[in-house]
Amino acid sequence: MKLILIGIQGSGKSTQGSLLSKKLGAPFLSTGNIFREISKEKNQVGRYIKEIVNKGLLVPDEKVVEIVNLYLSRPEYKKGYILDGFPRTMKQVKIFKDNVDKVIYLKINEKETWRRLINRNDRTRNDETLPVMKKRINLFYKFTEKVIDHYKSINKLIIVDGTKKIEEVNKEILGNI
Repeated sequence: MKLILIGIQGSGKSTQGSLLSKKLGAPFLSTGNIFREISKEKNQVGRYIKEIVNKGLLVPDEKVVEIVNLYLSRPEYKKGYILDGFPRTMKQVKIFKDNVDKVIYLKINEKETWRRLINRNDRTRNDETLPVMKKRINLFYKFTEKVIDHYKSINKLIIVDGTKKIEEVNKEILGNI
């Protein structure tokens, strides 16, 4: 099964992705984690990605799709996967040719987003400063809501109330896929 998790920053995509990966036996792939790893590399691409990520900007669409396709070409992803953080724009949707089964939208309001982000334990990430988080939230509303509408229009979208307890959210996702 090929799943995509979509939601604003702090909606629980990584948490649910990890849980679903264990329950479904499908590998979990987070573009945020990929870009944080690439940004540690001491080469031109690493420095480029680091600069973009630390500013809260989106990695250019073609580059994101190229990197995601490179990962998905690995043998462990052939039978299915769970993607977090991709696609974020309609251009990425159009370029990405891998036919996904379902898109799970973990819906939370902006107030809950901020509550979760402020209370996160992981404060070692350079890409989670207040200005960067504000920029990412604005980018979500600007670009990703169109992606959500697209998947809804082709009947692949499952909307889940991401404000519920982790176990309840997971149970609802599993009940809908």
